[in-house]
Amino acid sequence: MRLWDKGEPTDDLILRFCVGDDYLLDAALVPYDIRASIAHARMLHECGYLTAEDEHAIRDGLSKIGESFANGEWQITPADEDCHTAIENRLVEQIGEAGKRVHLGRSRNDQVLTAVRLWIRDALDFLAKDTESVASLLDELASRSADIPLPGYTHQQRAMPSSVALWARGFASELQDDADGLRLAKRRAQKNPLGSAAGYGPAQLALNRDITTKELGFEETQMPVTAAQLSRGKAEAEAVFAASLLAQDLGRLASDLCLFSTAEFGFVRLPSAFTTGSSIMPQKRNPDVFELVRAKSVVPQTDLQAILAITSKMTSGYHRDLQEIKRPLMNAIAVTRDLVTVMARAIPGIEFDRTRATEAMDDSLFATQRAYQLVVERGMSFRDAYRMVAEEFRDRGR
Repeated sequence: MRLWDKGEPTDDLILRFCVGDDYLLDAALVPYDIRASIAHARMLHECGYLTAEDEHAIRDGLSKIGESFANGEWQITPADEDCHTAIENRLVEQIGEAGKRVHLGRSRNDQVLTAVRLWIRDALDFLAKDTESVASLLDELASRSADIPLPGYTHQQRAMPSSVALWARGFASELQDDADGLRLAKRRAQKNPLGSAAGYGPAQLALNRDITTKELGFEETQMPVTAAQLSRGKAEAEAVFAASLLAQDLGRLASDLCLFSTAEFGFVRLPSAFTTGSSIMPQKRNPDVFELVRAKSVVPQTDLQAILAITSKMTSGYHRDLQEIKRPLMNAIAVTRDLVTVMARAIPGIEFDRTRATEAMDDSLFATQRAYQLVVERGMSFRDAYRMVAEEFRDRGR
């Protein structure tokens, strides 16, 4: 029995269309839905709606269901529709009548919203931690290549002297900032929607939602109850926006590595284990992994647009459209984590060619330094020094 089933037949095609791939996506939400259901049962008990015996049976039954899912003993099927139905049906099968009492005071609307927010919190923490690991690897790259010079570029033209250390530490700093941003992006996911039911509260029930707020580690209880459904998509968009900024930095890092590894530049030697060959040109080794990082870095941005578009013109209250937010949310986080994982594996094998990098340090890179020197040594204004150096380079045909 589905949680909304009233005993009337539903067209199979329509049912399949409405379920979509929710039953697959919800596999990630099972432990969070179980955790939230246990907290909800405790709240119902403390508010006098569940006996201690029923609350214990529900808690024990849900824990066992969670363990059996983690062990691969059952899966969510299209017939289940989603994790909420699958879990509650199994609970009723295991403990009987008490299992039917757990849904009091909530709806699938606030149930899924709660599970998704718990998932977002963990997902962003995991992603932030992995991102910090990549930042550390870049710092290590900077340390082991600290004395290798490198041209600095603007407009893709040689501009000013730089170094491998400055290049790598610049990306490391931004990735650390991205990690901080991921943690800050949990703000909206820290509001507890559980007990707001379908968006208008639990009718005549005297529930204490602050109990589940504390139990689940939320920072506040979302109020008023109508705000819960109005907030759908915002925590998701905030999380994916933070992931998009991280993915963009990884894409730019990959783009530099692709460029620096070309024969024309030759600054970087990529590990052979992270390059592929050509099917026609025997000499070729291609930076496919970094090209794919560059390409896939746009995925979170497109997923963010999907989330924003779904809710942009939606009226208040719950709409089934909101189900479609789950896919781009989870996909964006999964793709971004893949990018982080791949870069963490590849960075330790990257080597800079000292000779090629040094050879690229022509005197044009030091033009600005020459202008500064004139300011300091002759007391010239920077604008006059700038023009003098420009004339020197023009006279030399540069």
